[in-house]
This record gives sequence, structure tokens and C-alpha cells, in this order.
Amino acid sequence: MTPLDHFQRDWQAFEQAHVWHPYAAMPAATPPFAVRSAQGVRLKLEDGRELIDGMSSWWAAIHGYNHPVLNAAIQSQLEQMSHVMFGGLTHRPAAELAALLVELTPAPLDQVFFTDSGSVAVEVAIKMALQYWHAKGCPEKGRLLTVRGGYHGDTFGAMAVCDPVTGMHHLFAHALPKHLFAPAPGCPFSEAWDDDCIAEFRALLQAHHQQIAAVILEPIVQGAGGMRFYNPEYLQQARILCDEYDVLLIFDEIATGFGRTGELFATDHAGISPDILCVGKALTGGYMSLAATLTTREISAQISQDGTPFMHGPTFMANPLACAVAIASIKLLLDSPWRSRVAAIESRFRLGLERCRGLPGVHDVRSLGAIGVIEFNDPLDMHWIQPLLVEKGVWLRPFGRLLYAMPPFIISDEELEKIITVMVEITHSVSRNHA
Repeated sequence: MTPLDHFQRDWQAFEQAHVWHPYAAMPAATPPFAVRSAQGVRLKLEDGRELIDGMSSWWAAIHGYNHPVLNAAIQSQLEQMSHVMFGGLTHRPAAELAALLVELTPAPLDQVFFTDSGSVAVEVAIKMALQYWHAKGCPEKGRLLTVRGGYHGDTFGAMAVCDPVTGMHHLFAHALPKHLFAPAPGCPFSEAWDDDCIAEFRALLQAHHQQIAAVILEPIVQGAGGMRFYNPEYLQQARILCDEYDVLLIFDEIATGFGRTGELFATDHAGISPDILCVGKALTGGYMSLAATLTTREISAQISQDGTPFMHGPTFMANPLACAVAIASIKLLLDSPWRSRVAAIESRFRLGLERCRGLPGVHDVRSLGAIGVIEFNDPLDMHWIQPLLVEKGVWLRPFGRLLYAMPPFIISDEELEKIITVMVEITHSVSRNHA
């Protein structure tokens, strides 16, 4: 039987035998759940079951699925052109999206480099920092400083600034550049600031600033590295220290941008601006892969002195379809009551998940914006938890010690309550096993 015959006879069996999934063995220990369609905040499986999506397709689909405004943006652009190379050519959607990003992000970020994905946006940010210092005659500034508990992507430059232990990349440690890691910020978002929280970060910067090109941080929320929320004062102090020691500051807003934390960008909680900013995920409302790296005119001018090019150029850079749907997604967000919606999600998470605090095996319960987290003492067993979540009609994707939800902003009260109820039920099941 040929591969196409196999596919035609049973496409799911073919898929399981031949298609690799993220962070999975081959074949996957647990077969993936096949989705037939998606509408609003619901996923319809091939077997007829319907799931409330609590993940926004890895935090990107903030408007839900099959949204008529975003569908129309794709269709309209498709009738003009689906793609054109960005080398030597340009198009209106790229320019309009750049104008929106420059308007919405903190000044003086006004130079936009479009990329294919979040990981590549981080690669570009790192290369910008390194090429900037090289252009200034300081090639010795080639290291990065970051904090433990961080996650910035799966490509090699990004892997090198992920947490060495929890960053999922220990197999490649021997091949990665060696950067500097301060302790994870130990100052929770809503608690009083303690200057000791940044003492080791300050000491590393003081000792190594002559070799450090940039500091890279996920502002406010450490995402895939642990879903920790930390005090905005940490960012303010990092900005002061980077200025004092002549080091660039990079913020990775790929997970937090476009309203997820209750502010349009997480950096807005601190009222500061980085030198380089990465955005992605929700940029297109989850429709297409697109990201961007923004920087200042001072940095771009230094890199480009004497006509020197910045050395990066993805094939699908500034894809017109992706740019068009990103424009529509941002406008849709800004025209919606997104701030009150996110505040309501946070309030419901805080009230509903608090029931799990103090249960056996539960380490912490926390929420911020449209993010709700239950952290356990021990890693969760996905082999029984994932099917049970589906059985209960909810799509969540726990990892490590975390059961968390980041739903679309349009989720109804009833749908959100269902997610919370299932999270609480799963936590009670884990607690009984722990006891």
C-alpha cells in the first residue's frame, strides 16, 4: 500500500505513523485528538465531541476561531496577492501593520523587522544587539544576561537564553553559547517590592557589563518556563541598570502582547520601553504565523552606518496575507471592550481557582489578566490528565507541574466557568492521588 493509499484509507492512522508533533516521541505515546472544525471558542473533533478551548491555540487565538472580520481580511488580501518577496519589493499591508505597531508600542520603538515566528523574532533581536555593538567597535560585547525560569523559543539563539533546566533544551547544552543567568524574579506581581529581588542581577551586570550586549526578559510573565508573574518594579530597575552599564534591553512580548496581561503590552505595567521588542502569537489573532522585532532609530542607524545591511531575511518575511489579518486582528482588538473582558476573566480565575489553594500537592494558585494557573508540587501525568480533560469537554494542555488556561478574550461567562470547574475537578483528582 502506498503512502497515499494509507492516507486515503485512514488519514488519522497515517498521521500518527508519519507526522511528528511538538515535544513528542515518534510515534506519540498518546495519539493526538483530531479536530474537524473550530468556531468561536469551541473545537469540534472528528468523532463529534466538542471542546471549549482554554488555550487559544497556544495563546494566539484571542478572538476565537472562524471570526468573520478576520476571514474577510484574508479573503480580501487573497484576491490581490497571497505573497510577494520582501527583498526589493514592498506592499501596503506591511507598511500599515508597521504603522500600527509603531503607534501602539512604547516610544522610541519605530523600526520594524517582520519575521516568520516568535523564535525567529528572538533570533533577530539577538542578532540586532550583537550587530549593533559590532558596528560601535565593541565586538567583545557578545554575551546575553537573562533570568532563570525564562523561555524564548526553540531555535538555537533562543534556546541559549531559555532556562538551562526548565527550558526543555538540555540535550543541546553542549552546542549552545554560554550566557549569564540571574535568579528568576522572586517578587510576585502584587506584593511589595524588595530590592534584594534584583541584587544578583545587578551584581552580574556590574561584573560582566563589558562583555554583555543585551539583557533579554519576558516582561511581567515568565510563560512556558513556569507561568510566574513578577513585580513591574523589576523591569524598571532593569531599565535603570541597563542604562547605567550601557547594555541593551530586549523584551520578549511574544506571549504577553496584545492584552493578555490586562495591559496592551506587559511592559505597560512598568511604564518603560525596551531597546528591542519582540511580538508574535496573538499578532494575527492566531490565523497565520507572523512576528515582528521592533527597535529604535538609533540602533538601526548604528547597524546601518555606511550602508551596512542587517544580516537577516526570511523567505516569507512580511507575508501580505499575514500582515492583512494582523491589521484586522489589532483593529478588532482595539475596537472591542478587551480591557474589561480580560479584567473579568482575571476576576473569575481568581475567585474560582482559589478553591484549590492549600489542597494536598498544590504549590500555588495565581491569575493575571486572561491567565489562570494551578501549580503542583510534582509533574503532572499527561497520560491520564489529557484524555480526562477531553472527556470533560475542555481543551487544556498542561505541562510540567502546571495546569493553566489562557482562553480567547471572547469566551462567555458560562464557558469560562466550565473551564474553571474542570480545572478544580482535575486538581482534586491529583490531590487525592497525592494523598
